[in-house]
Amino acid sequence: MSGSSRIPYASLQVDDPAAVGESILAEHDARRSVREFSDRPVPRRLVELAVAAASTAPSGAHRQPWTFVLVGDPELKRRIREAVEVEERENYLGGRMNEEWQDALRPLGTDWHKPFLEIVPWIVVVFEQRYGIGDDGERIHNYYVKESVGIATGMLLSALHRMGLACLTHTPSPMRFLADLLGRPENERPFALIPIGYPTDDCQVPDISRKPLHQVLVEVTCED
Repeated sequence: MSGSSRIPYASLQVDDPAAVGESILAEHDARRSVREFSDRPVPRRLVELAVAAASTAPSGAHRQPWTFVLVGDPELKRRIREAVEVEERENYLGGRMNEEWQDALRPLGTDWHKPFLEIVPWIVVVFEQRYGIGDDGERIHNYYVKESVGIATGMLLSALHRMGLACLTHTPSPMRFLADLLGRPENERPFALIPIGYPTDDCQVPDISRKPLHQVLVEVTCED
């Protein structure tokens, strides 16, 4: 490729790829969204490592159009909870969510109350950068923003899970209040709010199963 420097690719050397794959599958199949969090402290360094891992995600034109905002201040967590519950109460009780939507959520036991937002040691709010801003203040076009930020968020969840931490992908709608509360610039838009911590000792999660492989993987071949 012209215009870019090149270095050798250092691929991972794996003796037994299938065994590694089975281990990764088992780990990820045990992951659950958690809403019952302990107030047990989480070292900031663990969150930093998870965010650093997430930031290795591929992105359109390598623009890396994401910002991870870390919140540990108790007062700010309280304000986030209050603002979230205003929007979520309207969703659940004010008619934003229709009956079909609420019926789909009912087995998961969710409602508009979000006390865990004050209990968890950390909240990470992921923002997508609709466009970049150069050193001279000029707008820089970003490409495939939602796709890029979605991949990075998935890698963040994976990193947190592999370190033994619990989290939840929470997307209160609308989310513009998060940009205002956190003082983010105009080019950033909230993508997801992720509480991070340890589950309570008696934490309960829905007894769910994943779709089997044959329902999510389809092989297509050329036909003569």
